Amino acid sequence: MTMGRDEEHSIKRRKATQEIEAVSERAEKSRKKSKPEKKAGKKAKAKEPVKILAIETAEAEPVAGPKKRAEAPQSPTPLPAVDVETFAENMAQLVDQGRKALAAAIGSVDAGGARSELAANVADATKTLGTVAEYWLAKPEKAAVAQAELYGGLSEIWRQTMRRYTGEQVPPIVAQDPSDKRFSSPEWEQNPFFDWLRQSYLYAARWAGDMVDKAEGLDPQTRAKALFYTRLISSAVSPSNFIATNPELLRATIENKGENLIRGMKMFAEDLSAGGGVLKIRQVDDSKFRLGIDLANTPGKVVWRNDVMELIQYTPTTEEVYARPLLLTPPWINKFYVLDLNREKSFVRWAVEQGFTVFIISWVNPDESKAEKGFEAYMHEGILTALDVIEKATGERRVTAAGYCVGGTLLALTLAYMASKGDDRIESVTFFATQVDFSEAGDLQILIDEEKMAALDEAMAKTGYLEGVKMANAFNMLRPNELIWNYVVNNYMKGVEPAAFDLLYWNSDSTRIPRANHSFYMRSCYIENRITRGEMVMSGVPINLRLVKIPIYSIATKEDHIAPARSVFRGDKFFGGDVTYVLGGSGHIAGIINPPAKGKYGYMTGGPLTGTFEEWVAKGEEHKGSWWPHWLEWVTAQAPRKVPAREPGGKLKPICDAPGEYVRVKG
Repeated sequence: MTMGRDEEHSIKRRKATQEIEAVSERAEKSRKKSKPEKKAGKKAKAKEPVKILAIETAEAEPVAGPKKRAEAPQSPTPLPAVDVETFAENMAQLVDQGRKALAAAIGSVDAGGARSELAANVADATKTLGTVAEYWLAKPEKAAVAQAELYGGLSEIWRQTMRRYTGEQVPPIVAQDPSDKRFSSPEWEQNPFFDWLRQSYLYAARWAGDMVDKAEGLDPQTRAKALFYTRLISSAVSPSNFIATNPELLRATIENKGENLIRGMKMFAEDLSAGGGVLKIRQVDDSKFRLGIDLANTPGKVVWRNDVMELIQYTPTTEEVYARPLLLTPPWINKFYVLDLNREKSFVRWAVEQGFTVFIISWVNPDESKAEKGFEAYMHEGILTALDVIEKATGERRVTAAGYCVGGTLLALTLAYMASKGDDRIESVTFFATQVDFSEAGDLQILIDEEKMAALDEAMAKTGYLEGVKMANAFNMLRPNELIWNYVVNNYMKGVEPAAFDLLYWNSDSTRIPRANHSFYMRSCYIENRITRGEMVMSGVPINLRLVKIPIYSIATKEDHIAPARSVFRGDKFFGGDVTYVLGGSGHIAGIINPPAKGKYGYMTGGPLTGTFEEWVAKGEEHKGSWWPHWLEWVTAQAPRKVPAREPGGKLKPICDAPGEYVRVKG
């Protein structure tokens, strides 16, 4: 039976070859007919080859049908003439910039640590994809069918391309995707050669993903990791990433005489140096932003400072404020001002304008002296100390609290700890994109296992912390096309400085994480999922989320790949009190930082957390605009009493103006 399939595939290949040869012959005849007659007495030129690499600028005609022949083939516009002397000089400068980049890579990085982490990542990718390969090697008949599908699809794309060279207008096998910005240039579609590259790449990438999906018997973690590595490799080998196979880069390089590559290599060397030998891809022009002026500019004062935090209290803008203060606990993976980006996007400023006395924790950007500051230190010296300070500053013992991402996870643990101790100072809590159950923890879970943690522990043992650039790069790998290769092409090949964008500035302003904190979080949550298994202990106290009976408002977002909405939904069921679960639009940041004035995204409400996530969504009610006003109604209904506005600090002497000093320390 196998031999019969082989013969069948062989026959198909011969037929495909014959068809290609026939199309090529028709193309040659068409070119001969389209050439003007030579004048008598002059020597005729040799046959002109097909201009596969010529870049066309004219827009393609609409597709009228698979076999409709155009009146005449489009005439590709040739590339600009090359100034050889200038180009050679620029290439010499490029080599010089390359030496500087190499020096930055060699001189800054701890080679042993880098090799250890790289080896762990390569070994895991090899092992994971090897598991998929073993399945297909054990199923030769199925593998043969899959290979035939790949060959057949690529052959059909090639046949279509050859028909285009004869002047036919034929629809693509793989249609253009408007959302895929890598191939947005018209030349990817108008030029048959580059269209062939685009279609062949996308077809093969989709086929590779299908091979993982169709491999039977894989456990969910292995399948998820295999798909992740397949996407990562596919993104890396895209023809859009290379000068020779990207029409935009080809034209830019020739028109700029190679100067674009010099600028790009200079940025590459600078980014290597900024990352300490690890490439820290610049995503934004950071010269356009100043903390306290352009970003994090809501007026306030730092009213407390210790080893792990500065506590900021904001200046009121209303004559009266709600008696119950609001404490915000942001993540420490990035800096707090994601909640105070600018006047239009600031949740902090908006909450102040609604009449809240707002406090926010600004976590320290740690050095080696903070290596042993773990979750317990962040709980005691962070959240619990903040509650003490708020009472001194306002005279109010009871507060409402909100936590974002890992800041919310720490807040949930703190609430369970407080409940065990009989501490009732937090009367209600809001979770922004927060997980407490990590059994379905999203794409980040793919990057974490014992082998990788061992490599990270080895690196952190030398420094006392996780370098901010490493965490940033990990998040970037979850969206490689948008957050890695887009900038590699634009920055290092086109030589174009990225634009000024506040959210990307915040994203690139990464922070270090203490060794003890990061190791505890990764192992206890992502690897062992201790919280909802009832195995977490904080300062000798077993953590039981059922003891948390205060009102909870939990906002998740539809497109969140860091704290998936389904994971948040699952975790919220473990609390002992009433949970108002809300599903916002967009992703981990844009879905949370969604001011009402923008009127974007919308949100969904759906009642109690019963049944599955899909069942809850099916019964949910859609609402337009931001979820912030919905939250405001929920939180103020619990404690509507108001008091005269409070100035920052109260009886405490303010230390400095907001946004403080910790936020200015670069990671």
